[in-house]
Amino acid sequence: MHYPSIQTNVATTLLRRAATNPDRTAVIFEDQQITYNELADRVRKQANLFKEHGICMGDRVGFLGFNQPAFLETMYAANAIGAIFVPLNFRLTAQELIFIINDAGIHSLVVDDASLSVVDPVREQFCCHHFYSAESTFDGWHSLVNERAKREPLAQEVTMTQHDVAVIMYTSGTTGLPKGAMLTHGNLMWNNINAHFAFGQSRDDVVLTVAPLFHIGGLNVLTLHTITLGGTLLLIRAFDPGQVLGFIEQHKVALMFGAPAMFNFMAQHPDFEATSFDSVKTFICGAAPPPESLLTLYAERGVDFCQGYGLTETAPFATFLTPEFALSKLGSAGQAPMYTEVRIVDNDNAEVGAEVRGEICIKGPNIMKGYWNRPEATAEAIDREGWFHSGDVGYKDDEGFVFICDRLKDMVISGGENVYPAEVESVLFKHEAIAEVAVIGMPDEKWGEAVTAVAALHKGKTLELEELRAFAETQLARYKLPLRLHIVDELPRNPAGKVLKFKLKEDFA
Repeated sequence: MHYPSIQTNVATTLLRRAATNPDRTAVIFEDQQITYNELADRVRKQANLFKEHGICMGDRVGFLGFNQPAFLETMYAANAIGAIFVPLNFRLTAQELIFIINDAGIHSLVVDDASLSVVDPVREQFCCHHFYSAESTFDGWHSLVNERAKREPLAQEVTMTQHDVAVIMYTSGTTGLPKGAMLTHGNLMWNNINAHFAFGQSRDDVVLTVAPLFHIGGLNVLTLHTITLGGTLLLIRAFDPGQVLGFIEQHKVALMFGAPAMFNFMAQHPDFEATSFDSVKTFICGAAPPPESLLTLYAERGVDFCQGYGLTETAPFATFLTPEFALSKLGSAGQAPMYTEVRIVDNDNAEVGAEVRGEICIKGPNIMKGYWNRPEATAEAIDREGWFHSGDVGYKDDEGFVFICDRLKDMVISGGENVYPAEVESVLFKHEAIAEVAVIGMPDEKWGEAVTAVAALHKGKTLELEELRAFAETQLARYKLPLRLHIVDELPRNPAGKVLKFKLKEDFA
């Protein structure tokens, strides 16, 4: 399939929208209602601030913090001058941040109040030239709000092509070291086009964004598309099920993206039964398929689900399962969207037929440019024909619906967060009591999958779960910490010495 090469800049979509619909509400956040004209003015002034502080085309600008307007303002401002935006997971430890920030070579970093205490003690270990506080004034930091207000607006944003990098979004790697997926301006735009055909979103829709913006799902399932359309974005700092239910009714929310665990928490909240969902067109669910019981529960309240499968590297959509197939194709990840192709291949990279399992591969203008400074990893992930190899095992039925069976890369999805066992194992192995350890994902009603450690101990040693979590919590984000611990005499291995994780899953099912 041929895709036209076009000039585009993510920032331009906002700035043009402000020119045509200046007085429409762009973002609702806490007690703020920000119009498109106000948002564009902040972005233009912040872009000029960045420019005056020496940020040039291709430089990286990071943001660390919860969902808030400053996240979007920083992204659009960076893109407006041709810089690359790097969103950072606020759940990461200082040591994890040190690696990512230096790996990306972040020129300037914007940090919110909640994360200042993590960053400030170690900022001398960062490669950054400038540090900005996103909210309050803080000694030794540039005040983003105050310094931005003193600048003149940027006269004209930089013209970019669809092949220029807009965002570097880090994903955990199977080796334990995160990799930065380079997403271009075109990747983000084409994904939004695909999503538009699937959801039928209009500019009159109020869209609730509560999934973390540092994740591709939070950022590019609905959020950026809403701004492009000129719709209203209801931005929530962090997920609270009761607050979300109240806002859905109060603001007449039409669309929301979330992980199954989020929708489950909402359904378990005491306010669920009394909440009106009359305004809701659909909920979009990602990270893992929602169980039939959850679909049925929401269906009884008149709410349909559109399910999606994808990865950071696919910006994110690879497949959609629209509401009309939610039950008839239960368990399916859906079909490829309009401008994306999906195929299943064997070990020789040859496409297989219906019902035959193989690796899921994706191709289209939404596929990342590659991994930042990782040419070998890029070559391994994207073949010469442009197919991205997901590392997921699945099959297509005779109607072309994709079903995901397993993960080649052993990834665990817990509460919508991707956890890679190799990274966790490398930390747990350092505990003095552990002789060998394997990390697997086990089914969990609350989190989807529970990070589970299976360990063999040194002779005479004992180990409890809370002790293990306390040991690892300074080195791993909390969502990566084991929720379960099983002690065994030894780990099952094949003749080559590889741990048989499928056997562990069977033993502890």
